[in-house]
Amino acid sequence: MISYISTRGRSGEQGFEDVLLKGLAPDGGLFVPASFPSLSDGQLAGLSGKPYVDAATEIMVPFLGGAIGDSEFRALCAEAYGRFTHQAVTPLVQLDERLWILELFHGPTLAFKDVALQLLGLLFDHVLAKRAQRITVVGATSGDTGSAAIEACRDREAVDIFILYPAGRTSDVQRRQMTTVPSENVHAVAIEGTFDDCQALVKAMFADAPFRDDHALAAVNSINWARIMAQIVYYFVAAAALGSPRRKVAFAVPTGNFGDIYAGYVAGRMGLPIEKLIVGTNRNDILTRFFATAEMRKTTVVPTHSPSMDIQVSSNFERLLFDLLDRDAAVVTRTMDAFQSSGAFTVPPAAFTAATASFTAHAVDDRATEETIRDAFRAAGYTLDPHSAVGVAAARRAGLDPKIPIVVLATAHPAKFPEVVTGVTGVHPALPPHMADLFERAERLVTLPNDLKTVQRYVHQWARVGKARN
Repeated sequence: MISYISTRGRSGEQGFEDVLLKGLAPDGGLFVPASFPSLSDGQLAGLSGKPYVDAATEIMVPFLGGAIGDSEFRALCAEAYGRFTHQAVTPLVQLDERLWILELFHGPTLAFKDVALQLLGLLFDHVLAKRAQRITVVGATSGDTGSAAIEACRDREAVDIFILYPAGRTSDVQRRQMTTVPSENVHAVAIEGTFDDCQALVKAMFADAPFRDDHALAAVNSINWARIMAQIVYYFVAAAALGSPRRKVAFAVPTGNFGDIYAGYVAGRMGLPIEKLIVGTNRNDILTRFFATAEMRKTTVVPTHSPSMDIQVSSNFERLLFDLLDRDAAVVTRTMDAFQSSGAFTVPPAAFTAATASFTAHAVDDRATEETIRDAFRAAGYTLDPHSAVGVAAARRAGLDPKIPIVVLATAHPAKFPEVVTGVTGVHPALPPHMADLFERAERLVTLPNDLKTVQRYVHQWARVGKARN
């Protein structure tokens, strides 16, 4: 029976439902399984050709720790993935002789976040109804998490959702997907700062125990383990389609907050034979520098063609760090405290060796991103969004055995970034019919300074959970 512990070691063992609702551990760490389940070679081979909902159920049920029955959970998966426009949910498309594109953008908001968040919203409903509780969801987004979370939580009676995003640092499509939702329980908050500022505000609200408890805060960012759990599935499904476990597969992932690629690492821990996990970053290359030097050092965030990756503090990296440091929570705590105070830390040689055994990383600037979009369009007639293009460019730089297929995670639909795509290809990527009138819809948002007390006052004003109101 799987239970969960914090990377900081001071939150005790928790069950799945508590981890789902808490998101961030009370001690400031991130929840991880106390041990990882494993799949046999027979189970891995059996995933080939299996419907996505059935594969998702089989892979995720062990993480539930008995909190939800198998048939009940399968029904939740069927409902979540029934909203995707492609029957395969996450289809594979061959780009060239060795690169495959795993399209993760067939959900309601055209981004990979839908794969996890459509399920997360239903899990919230299930648990809250059973417990007769309500929650206040607070999240930070660099572009895509916000709209996917809002779509998952809109109009839910037991949930109020507040999404913080950096003012002027998302695409117009990304912003409007958040600000044009008329639901009363949805609050889009533009912060005068960067994504890292938004993320820091969210972490600070969770760290403020009285505020967190009074407002029943819950997280939808990739710090919520349930999101990682749902993202693990498509690694298995893609690898099975390409011959796993008889054949190793590599994965290239455009990476900002490290959640999506960490899910691939967990898939490897569960038994999936992965040749290498390839981290693709843009000019905000803190992860690329880490995997080259063993040092994690913050620098200034710069805007790029791939705004969802304009990040210098990759929150989910702490989960990997926990394993790299032999799951020693005290060492993790000291390391993260040093990072908070000085903006840098270095891991020991043994930890760095373990990290580079699983990962390699490559930084891709805007010019290379444009070239990759252009090349794919000319050679294969395939349109990449800027983030997916970073993944393709990183895959081509990885220098792996050419016999190893590389699956590139396409994390967003090109129509979410029309300016870049049109400028490179000369063809304007159209929004799908359900979003065709996006630029005609009225916007609802509030702009706030990068100030914790101001943001907390706003949440308190509009959240329906709070002891002051009870």
